[in-house]
Amino acid sequence: MLIDQQVTLVNKYIDKSIDFGFEYAPKLVGGIIVLVIGLWFTKIVTKAVGKSLERSKIDQSLIPFLRSLTNITLKVLVAITVMGMIGIQMTSFVAILGAAGLAVGMALSGTLQNFAGGVIILILKPFRIGDTIEAQGFIGTVKEISIFSTMLNTADKKLVIIPNGPLSTGALTNHSAEPTRRVDWTFGIAFGDDIEKFKKAMTHFIEQDARILKQPAPFIGIASLTDSTVTIAVKVWVDGSNHTAVFFDMNEKVYTQFTDYNLHISAPHVDSPAKK
Repeated sequence: MLIDQQVTLVNKYIDKSIDFGFEYAPKLVGGIIVLVIGLWFTKIVTKAVGKSLERSKIDQSLIPFLRSLTNITLKVLVAITVMGMIGIQMTSFVAILGAAGLAVGMALSGTLQNFAGGVIILILKPFRIGDTIEAQGFIGTVKEISIFSTMLNTADKKLVIIPNGPLSTGALTNHSAEPTRRVDWTFGIAFGDDIEKFKKAMTHFIEQDARILKQPAPFIGIASLTDSTVTIAVKVWVDGSNHTAVFFDMNEKVYTQFTDYNLHISAPHVDSPAKK
C-alpha cells in the first residue's frame, strides 16, 4: 500500500515536470534566442553609434559616455523583453526600478543637474577650451570642460571651478565667440576745450595703433553734457585678442599726451562756499 502511494506521488511529479517542460521550454528557448540576438544587435548598434559620433563634430570627451549610455539602454530593453517572454511578471519589477530611480534621483539631484548641464554644454558648445567667458560672477579663460564642472583661469591666475548645472541655465557672455570686438571709451574734457582738437588728437592716436581696424570705421561723438564736463564717446574695433591691451594703452596715451593738444581731462568742479 505504501509503495503504491509513493509510485503515485512520483508519477504525479513526473507528469507535472513534463507539463512544465512542454509549457515553459518553448518560452525558455525563445528567450535564449532573443537574448543572443539582442546582445548581438546591441553590440552592432553601439559600435555604429560610436563611429557616427566620431565622425560628427561632437566633443570627443562626450563620445564614451553616449556610447555607454546606448549600450546600457539597449541591454536593459533586451533583458526586460526576455524576462517577459519566459513569463516573469514585469509590473512589480518596473515599479521597484522606478521607485529606486526616484530615490536615487532625489538624493543626487544637484549632481544630476550638473551632469545634465555638462551634457548640454558639450553638445551645444556655447564655449570651448581657450575661450574667455563671463558667468556666475566670474570672468576667465576656459581651461577644462568636464561632465560635472567647468574650470576657468582668471587674469590673476586663480582657478575657478563652476558647476555645469547653473552654468548651462544661467546668463553667459562669451568674449571669444566673434573674431572682432568693439572697444569703448568715454573721455571727459573741460568746457572751453576745442572739440575739433579732441577729434584730431583721437584720430591721430587711433591711426598710430595698427591693432585698431579700419573697418568698421572708428566713431567719435559727444555722449553727454554736464555742469563741468563734455563727455565724448570713442568706439573702435579690434581683433578679440587685442581688446584689453588696446583699451589700457589708449587710456595711458590720452592721459600723457592730451596736453600736447592743449586739451585737459575734466575734473569735478566744486564751488567754494561764499565768504561772509
